[in-house]
Amino acid sequence: MGQSSIDYQCTLKTQVALSGIGVHGGKPVTMLCHPSDPDTGILFQRNMEDGSVVEFRALASEVGSTDLSTVLGNPAGPSIATVEHLMAALYGLGIDNAIIELDGPEVPILDGSAATLVSAFEQAGIRTQAVKRRYIRVVRPVRVENGASWAEFKPYDGTRFEIEIDFDSPAIGRQFFAQDLDSETFKREISRARTFGFMKDVERLWAAGYALGSSLENSVVIGDDHRVINMEGLRYRDEFVRHKTLDALGDLALAGARFIGSFRSYRGGHKLNARALRTLLTDKSAFEIVETNRREQGRRAELIAVNAPVYAPWTM
Repeated sequence: MGQSSIDYQCTLKTQVALSGIGVHGGKPVTMLCHPSDPDTGILFQRNMEDGSVVEFRALASEVGSTDLSTVLGNPAGPSIATVEHLMAALYGLGIDNAIIELDGPEVPILDGSAATLVSAFEQAGIRTQAVKRRYIRVVRPVRVENGASWAEFKPYDGTRFEIEIDFDSPAIGRQFFAQDLDSETFKREISRARTFGFMKDVERLWAAGYALGSSLENSVVIGDDHRVINMEGLRYRDEFVRHKTLDALGDLALAGARFIGSFRSYRGGHKLNARALRTLLTDKSAFEIVETNRREQGRRAELIAVNAPVYAPWTM
């Protein structure tokens, strides 16, 4: 019987090339996603103007900023911004190993969701590798709070997200999304949800150097009359909370391995997601590293603890 992609690491079959603009910098960027060897993890390579190459591992320890997007590296120096949608697509499709090459400081925003990435990766194909996948299994609850906002990991037999948002705007209001995650669920229920913002915030963001590439082609925009101004409307009735789930998935993908457990948040965002992940990974009593071990009879999966690091995810 062949290897299961649930048990074994995966990479792309062929290179993927995508071009677009950065949502915050507004500058054009080309991104090449290359297949890579087992245990590489996700490695970003930024080609600098002077011909040098700066590398960033997709790990929580590499996060330098969480203001409006997740940034790897030092925002005042070489860095890669807005990695969350790409990381969500890689995680959601089960791609463990890839080298991401960029000629600019920001991952292209594309249509503001992960849909274009999913389509490109599926067209390239996903290859199962002959090395077992390891998981971070949550074994006791971990919770962080910031005023009324909170996020927590809890033990769970599977990977589950429960995300709740609460906005004053009547266009959004209070929304809740809960779902066990697998690749089909990710593609169908989460991947197409776009980033969103308010027209009243645009001038302030522009003055601060953000959202320079934002448009109705890559964002859901809520006008001063509290209505969605995009001609095509919403892709999901509750697209806003689904996009927050997409962001959370991308932020948690920086653990360095897939996780087994439930992640819940209320009024969360990149900063709170990153803080919750760091809190989990710095508390070695809260998780263990496991891999699947399938019995021959009935092919029933077991999870066995292993004493090996997973791309050193808890190095902070």
